[in-house]
Amino acid sequence: MKLERAAEFKSEYYDGHMYAISGASYKHSIVKGNLEYELRNCLRGHDCTVLSSDLRVLVAPTGLYTYPDVLVVCGKPQFADALRDTLTNPLVIIEVLSASTELHDRDFKARHYRTVESLQEYVLVSQKEPRAEVHHRQADGSWALSDFVGLEAICKLRSVDCEIPLSAIYDSVTFEEMRPPLLP
Repeated sequence: MKLERAAEFKSEYYDGHMYAISGASYKHSIVKGNLEYELRNCLRGHDCTVLSSDLRVLVAPTGLYTYPDVLVVCGKPQFADALRDTLTNPLVIIEVLSASTELHDRDFKARHYRTVESLQEYVLVSQKEPRAEVHHRQADGSWALSDFVGLEAICKLRSVDCEIPLSAIYDSVTFEEMRPPLLP
């Protein structure tokens, strides 16, 4: 942990290994910024804080240290230690998917995030198309998926009572036309 804190670059830490985190694309940055803005507006006046990938999260049950793209903490934030640079009680975690991280976010991180007791929603937001997948923790501890697709859709985050139009999430984003696959 000391090594990662002292590093000149951000990295995830798991099972004794550090993994460098690459920079984000232009589209990724726009989507992430729009999400932060919309969540801050929705949560203004509530006892919740919207945070960006500058703050590290510790998934205490598994030992993963990671930097989610966007997260929400409500009530009193809890930290791993007195330095207060590693949050342990996120309520909502959002990852903006990219070609290089999608599988990692959907599988590896999802398995770890689901062990965080405070986490109520894990959201995956596409860069390829207007789509937000919200995984909600159910009362029995299982997870259910709500899939919001298209610029007319409204992403609903139950745990913080926020509704965010996908048109706002993708404001200033241009989607390339889908090309049919090349024939052999």
